[in-house]
Amino acid sequence: MKDVMGILYTSRSELSLRELTANRSVAALPVAARYRLVDFLLSSLVNSGVRNVGVMMQGNYHSLMDHLETGKAWDLHTRNNGLFILPPRVGEGANGYVGVMDALRANLEYLRRSKQEFVLLMGGRMVFNTCFNDMFKQHIENNADVTVMYTKYDPITFDYSSSSRDPRAFVNVNDEGVVTDMEINPNAASYSNILMDVVLMKRTLLMHLADQAFSHGLHDMNRDILQEYVKSGMMRVMGYPFNGYCRRIETIKSYYRMNMDLLDANVRKELFSVNPVFTKTRDDAPAKYLPGAKVTNSLIADGCVIEGTVENCVLFRGTHIARGAHIKGSIIMQDGDVGAGVELENVILDKDVTILSGGRLISEKQYPIVIGKNVTL
Repeated sequence: MKDVMGILYTSRSELSLRELTANRSVAALPVAARYRLVDFLLSSLVNSGVRNVGVMMQGNYHSLMDHLETGKAWDLHTRNNGLFILPPRVGEGANGYVGVMDALRANLEYLRRSKQEFVLLMGGRMVFNTCFNDMFKQHIENNADVTVMYTKYDPITFDYSSSSRDPRAFVNVNDEGVVTDMEINPNAASYSNILMDVVLMKRTLLMHLADQAFSHGLHDMNRDILQEYVKSGMMRVMGYPFNGYCRRIETIKSYYRMNMDLLDANVRKELFSVNPVFTKTRDDAPAKYLPGAKVTNSLIADGCVIEGTVENCVLFRGTHIARGAHIKGSIIMQDGDVGAGVELENVILDKDVTILSGGRLISEKQYPIVIGKNVTL
């Protein structure tokens, strides 16, 4: 897939994700004890042989830029092609683009300079791990104008927010793989196939669509562009099925559930064993389990120091659980500090949160408590 470039559209902060995206984009959300959402998307592109990747930034993009750096973690720090950070211009996307078509129009010069014939356009809120080679092969063999990736919709695992800035799209795909209908944000979807925000087309076609969208005041790829072409039949839009583990991070509930899913060894195997997932490294000593520590079915990153009891939790790098603390069903991000005798259940602590000795926070799994960055309780 050397003739394919990748473009990642990072979603704006979401009200439904509350404190977690107050100072970061959705793509920069920490997951699985040491990764960010963007790691899975970039790794899928790199594992497919894509060497030119552009990341279109929006408001609150500093955390994401700090994580990506030069792209070295994904071997994208090359002289030719590589990783291109595309921050918004002043007054243009600084507070968030209205839609992906606005972001593309603002970065047409990057598209013009690129040499690849095809573009893989991806959203920034999906978690999956795949190679796109078969999708590209299908696209060529079927002489498609556009190919979209979809998976089966499960209302239990695909929690959504009605206020989301990235609409959900459902499609009907016939026996030949052609998309015959598309629904955007239905209350009750007619079809069980949900799009994964992965779109493949020629670079010149994408440039034309971005320019036409701008001239007609259109903003969203699915609602304003693809849905109309599917209805009219003026484009051959193909669907490519994905059958692996896939989650859309749109709410606190979906973020919490995705991390808890990874406590299942079968899910971890499905998500990580086929293709490697790369991320920015941080040199830390191995996790320490001191006398009195008791850990059950948890993901523990390097640099953690455990003295208390940890059950069914995800602990990021540098977390400290003091003696006598009891942590259950919780997510504690980087450099969290849980004091002696603290009791936490179904809680999400953002980076650099300190819970002083004797604290107690307990909630239901359906409504986990969220504590924002740099808070001391």
